[in-house]
Amino acid sequence: MERISRPVVVKRMPERMNLKHARRFLKEVQPFLISDRPQVVFDMSQVRHIDAAGIDVLLHCMREAVKRDGDVKLAALSSQSAVVLELTRTGRLFEIYENSTAAVKSFSCFLPNAMRQLEPELPQGVVPIFSPQVAASEDGPGASLAA
Repeated sequence: MERISRPVVVKRMPERMNLKHARRFLKEVQPFLISDRPQVVFDMSQVRHIDAAGIDVLLHCMREAVKRDGDVKLAALSSQSAVVLELTRTGRLFEIYENSTAAVKSFSCFLPNAMRQLEPELPQGVVPIFSPQVAASEDGPGASLAA
């Protein structure tokens, strides 16, 4: 099976994520979110202030990525951002990592190896619907399931 490697974009969030900065940040990351199966990591180590607008941008980014079978992960949360994510219960919607490197690595160890171990022995030519081979094929039998 040939694995298609997709780029992982790491974007450092600004020190302030209020309405003004959140809008600017969203404009910067929008091109990455509308790609096919976006893989994005937001480094939050520099965030000193995040308000409702900042939380809204995080949720918007997640929705856009999920629409395209992608994901957004958070890394290196500052103490302030960790508190706000906990108080708003937003943190439980994201995978959160200690640093950007760990978050990036988490994309590469996603599904193929785990699926290969779970696949039963099937006769030659028979491919299970949720096989990694089918998922990697744009025009395979499972392609219509992803739509």
